[in-house]
Amino acid sequence: MNAPVSTGYSAQVDRFVHQRLPSASQMPTLRFERPELQFPPQLNLVAELLDKAVQKGWADRPMLRSSTRTLSYAQARQEVDCIAQVLTQDLGLVPGNRVLLRGGNSISMALAWLAVVKAGLISVATMPLLRAKELGDIIDKSQPTVALCDGQLMDELRLAQAQHPGLATVMPFNVHGQPDSLEARARRKSGVFEACPTAAEDIALLAFTSGTTGKPKAAAHTHRDVLAACETWPRHVLQATPDDIVMGSPPLAFTFGLGGMLVFPMWAGASVFYPDIAYTPQAMAKLIHDVGATICYTAPTFYRQMAPFMKEQMAQRGAGSLRVCVSAGEGLPDATRQLWKNSTGIEITDGIGATEMFHIFISSAPREVRRGAIGKVVPGYSARVVDDDGAELPRGTVGKLAVIGPTGCKYLDDARQGNYVKDGWNYPGDAFVQDADGYFFYQARADDMIITAGYNVGAPEVEDALLKHPAVAECGVVGLPDAERGMIIKAFCVLKPGELGDAAMVKTLQDHVKANIAPYKYPREVVFVPGLPRTETGKLQRFKLKQSS
Repeated sequence: MNAPVSTGYSAQVDRFVHQRLPSASQMPTLRFERPELQFPPQLNLVAELLDKAVQKGWADRPMLRSSTRTLSYAQARQEVDCIAQVLTQDLGLVPGNRVLLRGGNSISMALAWLAVVKAGLISVATMPLLRAKELGDIIDKSQPTVALCDGQLMDELRLAQAQHPGLATVMPFNVHGQPDSLEARARRKSGVFEACPTAAEDIALLAFTSGTTGKPKAAAHTHRDVLAACETWPRHVLQATPDDIVMGSPPLAFTFGLGGMLVFPMWAGASVFYPDIAYTPQAMAKLIHDVGATICYTAPTFYRQMAPFMKEQMAQRGAGSLRVCVSAGEGLPDATRQLWKNSTGIEITDGIGATEMFHIFISSAPREVRRGAIGKVVPGYSARVVDDDGAELPRGTVGKLAVIGPTGCKYLDDARQGNYVKDGWNYPGDAFVQDADGYFFYQARADDMIITAGYNVGAPEVEDALLKHPAVAECGVVGLPDAERGMIIKAFCVLKPGELGDAAMVKTLQDHVKANIAPYKYPREVVFVPGLPRTETGKLQRFKLKQSS
């Protein structure tokens, strides 16, 4: 990683990010043992995914869809090249410069991201709901001089820019009739642009963690990282085809969304649909049928909320085209898996990944699902359950997950790198059990394991039991300090409409848990709340529940 930034640049190069990567001793060990993981030293991921689509016969196939337009692979390449010309010619950006991107999932956002990376720049995509202070923290860390921002999301970014004058240019996109918009400038370009000859180890993006555990960190990913991710889970588990139409809710600023909602469809020659409306469970269920979507990505909570509407749509309009439903971002309760399967007939493809690893590294295809398990390690990766010293534990024992493969954690200028990477292995911070057949069973975030009266209890297991009660819509479980038991289990429950959150309901839910899992795992405290704190990607923020107790 500390080799020359590129093998092919003739222009000036910005080494800001490379100079702030972890030292060699703190870098993850990368393994490229499979034939499909052999990459050349010079590599531009957009050239591989977009420019070579023509050679694969996909030039006229649809790539990006919305309710108002559809772009083929050839048309998308033309627009990407025009934007790349704006970035390099009009704005004078050079390889290694960071470009902040702010927008929801849209064709314009996807084109902008691809243009940034194709030009050898570093994408810093941000969640649409971030406020000025949060944007300011990201600007401080990544030091972009240019931002491309959806015209509807300018206000907070302008506030952040006022406090960070180093962000010299904020250019709007997805707007009409504005002569200085990204689209207007791009229309004045020829669309003739050769991909920057980046090295495989050059950084393509900085992915900021979604903040389930506090202050976000910036994970750096190379061009090779992203292409290696394409050759693992998508190749061996997802197995998409050029005829697939992908839909979903994860934002492109989240690596789960970037992979599922842009990069992986391109790798397969498939197309992706971006809605012009905000997703609700009911609207998404209808759109899946309207669009003819075959692959869906969303979080477990959304699958649970969408299930009754999907059942209704299927009753009215038939089975539709949907065949693959991918869940990630947080643990998938078995109650949610069974509810979705009963409503649609589709077995959810579960997976666990990490922003630091780019995407999914443990998963199983529907035909190989084992109830309660996330799945097996994805080909290309190795995973094991270890103790505090990194020694592998016997099968069936709860321990920390350690992962190694063709991608790994590279925090930008962050002392927490040493917590994540140890002896070359990545520690995502999850507690797991692995069975004799190699299936991994998620227990909890390692720091969310509840130890009560000497027993280890995983919060997701208690949540799954509570969700099986018909009165419970959502729930979150945490451990709280207790003088007598060390910790006690506390549940925060969102009840379905019409259900009464009183003392009788508390006892009902406690008895329900005792009847479904070991009695010592029941929540000794139950409170009823109108909603749960979640990140923009749908992850439950248990640390906020603890803070509120």
